[in-house]
Amino acid sequence: MSNEYLIKFPVLHKYQAEFVNSNAPRRICRAGRRSGKTVGSAILAVEKFLNGRRVLYGAPTSDQLDRFWITVCRVLGELIDVGLFKKNETLHTIEKTGTNQRIRGKTCWSADTLRGDYADLLILDEYQLMNEDAWEFVGAPMLLDNDGDAIFIYTPPSFRTRSVSKAYDPQHAAKLFKKAQLDTTGRWETFAFTSHDNPHISKDALENITQDMTALAYKQEIMAEDIEEVPGALWTLAMIDKNRVTEAPPLKRIVIPIDPQGKKIISAETGIVPCGLGYDNHGYVLADYSLNARPETWGSKAVQAYYDLEADKIIAEVNYGGEMVEAVILSIDPHVSVKTVHASRGKLIRAEPISAKYEKGLIHHVGKFPRLEDEMCTYTTDSKWSPNRLDSMVWGMTELMLHPVSQWSKTVTSTERESTPIPF
Repeated sequence: MSNEYLIKFPVLHKYQAEFVNSNAPRRICRAGRRSGKTVGSAILAVEKFLNGRRVLYGAPTSDQLDRFWITVCRVLGELIDVGLFKKNETLHTIEKTGTNQRIRGKTCWSADTLRGDYADLLILDEYQLMNEDAWEFVGAPMLLDNDGDAIFIYTPPSFRTRSVSKAYDPQHAAKLFKKAQLDTTGRWETFAFTSHDNPHISKDALENITQDMTALAYKQEIMAEDIEEVPGALWTLAMIDKNRVTEAPPLKRIVIPIDPQGKKIISAETGIVPCGLGYDNHGYVLADYSLNARPETWGSKAVQAYYDLEADKIIAEVNYGGEMVEAVILSIDPHVSVKTVHASRGKLIRAEPISAKYEKGLIHHVGKFPRLEDEMCTYTTDSKWSPNRLDSMVWGMTELMLHPVSQWSKTVTSTERESTPIPF
């Protein structure tokens, strides 16, 4: 029986076909949820495999891998059943014995989970959630021997999804897409389609997955829009970039502000964003020590930052933890200077005076802080997540730039402790 009668490919919709049939050695596809991007990648993998290629597919989670694997197995099922190809469910491999011809599916959050293999076609699905090292340090080198091809597939990450991301920069996939659009060599080709562009999806199913989304999440996850400027946000990346510096000048004050994660927000992080005040009276964001951890761990991290940067105060927001926050820090090191602050008004109201300082060019980021900047440029009154990094930075800059000089010009001793309600 000839192969053409044994292989049953799903019917590609228009946008899938454009992506699958491209000959560009580097392709990046930006697509909405349930738009058919994973099925399209599975069909592409099968086609290349049947042409003798060695294909490696990577996705962050086992659920995402399963969708790809089910499609591949369905298409090649009869050829596997007649013994032409060998399938290993445990390793998620289909191969032709005695050759390099193979499809393999792996879960890969990072470079470490992708190591130990090679391919001449690499497909990275849900790339926006992966650590960039998966491509830069492992994916790209594995293609060198055979001058292989690479496919990147992603959905613009909303805050509904990015809490599970392993990326240093939550916007790294969007930046790669923009870079690919500027390519004039023919090496790169870009593709974009929405969830609505999939004619095979149930309208009811689409309605189901969108009913609980915010307008912003809908634009990102369904309409597949990379959002650079969010209406209602107090910052834009252009505003931050304009005043970015590579190193800080001499500083007369450094503080370590802490914004603890809420007890009910499991995925939130404790914001620890050290800030400094220069002799030029400009503010400088110096580092980002933020992390998701137990109190003793983030307390140790804050104390580490205090000594690393030779700070004069730890500023601790105590709305969630009360006296516990100060107690945690002083239990780790009783000699650090701690000042507690209380928020009596909303986050954006407290942030507005600091945003105004940015607009006037009075606050600078010393280097790049993608996660902090992502929070700053996307948080609005409609957001349903906690911007702990942003909050930490606002507490720090409020202490340095909004308080009267008389409150901080005195010498700070190692045992000083203050508690000051902030009228914002």
